[in-house]
Amino acid sequence: MRRTAKLATTAGAFVAAGTVATLLNGRHRTGRRRRRGEDVEFGSVRSTPLSLLAPDGVALHVEVEEADHPTPTVVFLHGWVEDSDLWHYQRLALRGRVRSVFVDMRSHGRSGRSSAGNSSLADLADDLETVLEQVVPEGPIVLVGHSMGGMTIMELARTRPELFGDRVEGVVLVSTSSGRLMRSSPALRYLVPLLRAGTPVLDWGRRFNSYSVIRRWALGPRAAERHVDMVNEMILRAPTRVLMDFYPNFVSLDLTAGLGDLGRARTTVIGGTADLLTPIKHARVLADRIPDAKLIVLEDVGHMAPFEAHETVTRAIEDVLEDIES
Repeated sequence: MRRTAKLATTAGAFVAAGTVATLLNGRHRTGRRRRRGEDVEFGSVRSTPLSLLAPDGVALHVEVEEADHPTPTVVFLHGWVEDSDLWHYQRLALRGRVRSVFVDMRSHGRSGRSSAGNSSLADLADDLETVLEQVVPEGPIVLVGHSMGGMTIMELARTRPELFGDRVEGVVLVSTSSGRLMRSSPALRYLVPLLRAGTPVLDWGRRFNSYSVIRRWALGPRAAERHVDMVNEMILRAPTRVLMDFYPNFVSLDLTAGLGDLGRARTTVIGGTADLLTPIKHARVLADRIPDAKLIVLEDVGHMAPFEAHETVTRAIEDVLEDIES
């Protein structure tokens, strides 16, 4: 009886501590949100939504920003446990100037849920092809992908090489990799034990001081507080099952077969020297293996370059557009 009471007391203390921590974290998040000082609130930039059906029936959420004059269409693909708000700054900078398409990948953002068995890079590449066929049926295309979004572009180049250099005239790969990722990414190695522990542990752990975890693993040492906070807000929106379902894609990643064909499009590769998820050497490998690719190295920038170095990322997209249009 005494032991039962002690266990109950311990459990109660644990729950109480967790409740207090959650309240404190909530207050900290509210304070950081107030301090952001952004002219346009993060997550508020929207346009008329489209719902497309993927080949296996998953509903894909797509938003299109039309331009004031005809331009190549830029299609933006976010990464793992992200959503289309990743491109907050690029969307604002290019709004009205460039026709842009923002895709929430399957199981992410406002798109429908996919099963674990249908969460492969091949499925994502099929989704991308569906978006191109239905939303960009004609005219030149620039594909911009961050992390898993970049991998999706590389997978499309492997399976549909004829698109590159014809329909797809430009590519921007941001903080991504073509393979051998698990051997060099300390953040992914750190994540393995958590994934094996199961979803309940991850659900609790992700919300317990998530800001510090995101700052440590996803951004560079000089990242602004507002950018860390935006990334933290975005990643916490993704269900934990998305971590579990898409993780196998990175274990045996090898996308080298499509890099030669991808190089038929004007390609820029961007990587940060402080990226712990896709270390800078992966950007260098991509630039070496993609014919005539341009490499942009961002000093002290982590994995979330579209926030940390948003002006440079936007300028890289503009440069590709200028090359295509000239």
